[in-house]
Amino acid sequence: MKLVIQRVKESNLKIDGNNFSSIGYGMVILIGISKEDDTSKLKKLVTKLSNLRIFNDEFGKMNKNINDIKGEILVVSQFTLYADIKKGNRPSFTNAAKPIIAINIYQKFIDELQSVINTKIKTGQFGADMKIELINDGPVTIILEN
Repeated sequence: MKLVIQRVKESNLKIDGNNFSSIGYGMVILIGISKEDDTSKLKKLVTKLSNLRIFNDEFGKMNKNINDIKGEILVVSQFTLYADIKKGNRPSFTNAAKPIIAINIYQKFIDELQSVINTKIKTGQFGADMKIELINDGPVTIILEN
């Protein structure tokens, strides 16, 4: 599993030109699921993510986690995180999990994360063509892999 975590001031997600999800201060998490992934490491990944201190304290140091700031989270599935571009110019996605498997892991990730986060998690729509607007704060972007 690969997570791209962006600290944001706000984010809006649209599907077919319509507002679908939006958050204020918090994290946008892009999640890629590989064909090798299963749910066995979800708890460890979620614990790391929820304790990740990427938010500033009163001294401007990254010392606070998402719960400390009562931040919001938007989780978006993104199979393109497993793009392979070693050969040719068109990406291959053979390392990404098949949708039937990925959607279950994606949902279990959200459920597990929701169990340790103080605010309701917002999501995109699995498999949809989504447009995401965000204001990256910092910018702070972290990649977390299991």
